[in-house]
Amino acid sequence: MADIFQTIGYLLPAIVVFLTAWYILKEFFRQEERKRQLKMLEEKQKLSFPVRLQAYERIVLFLERISPGNLVMRVNKPDLKVKQFQQLLIKTIRDEYDHNLSQQLYVTHDAWEMVKSAKEEMIRQINISAGKHDENASSAELSKSLLEMSIDKLATRKALNYIKTEARKLL
Repeated sequence: MADIFQTIGYLLPAIVVFLTAWYILKEFFRQEERKRQLKMLEEKQKLSFPVRLQAYERIVLFLERISPGNLVMRVNKPDLKVKQFQQLLIKTIRDEYDHNLSQQLYVTHDAWEMVKSAKEEMIRQINISAGKHDENASSAELSKSLLEMSIDKLATRKALNYIKTEARKLL
């Protein structure tokens, strides 16, 4: 009986030491795994940050380029008729949009939806403005009408504000 107590006396400290060492090693490896994951995440963010920021910059540029004032000034062709100018404006917006489609990978879903909405609203405004004029009217008439219509509600401005706010969160 004394041998059993003596054996337990030797085994109990050994078991306690083993369990303690096992727990400490388990926690150590868990912490090391966390550190490794954080380091990988930090490295990933370091690489993706410039690309994401560039995507926001390109979206801002897109929204500025399709805003009525900038669009009309950039695409202005005085010799065109309303229908031709309408088609040219819409084609320009769609080409710009297509050129920036890949940016949706780097921005939030809501931000991209705002961009799409701004594009569609601009096309809608162009179509409404063009519908108010005879097809043989000059492009200047459409330009004037488009600029007057968009003064009150600029979908591009709303999207631009949203994009800027979201981009600031990155910084």
